[in-house]
Amino acid sequence: MLPKVPSLLLCIVNTKLRDIYKSLDDLCEDLDESKKEIIEILENSGYLYNQELNQFICKGDKCE
Repeated sequence: MLPKVPSLLLCIVNTKLRDIYKSLDDLCEDLDESKKEIIEILENSGYLYNQELNQFICKGDKCE
């Protein structure tokens, strides 16, 4: 189970995407996590998933 705290979630998800998974879909499927929930939590904190980079990145100057 992934944490719901945005800063922890961002760190863990981006590390796993960088080191293990080729896509957010792969991560969610393997860990049995909701892609929609991860995206929602991180978007509310100012991050968007960039498919080309396979990372969540800051979408402006409002990132937590």
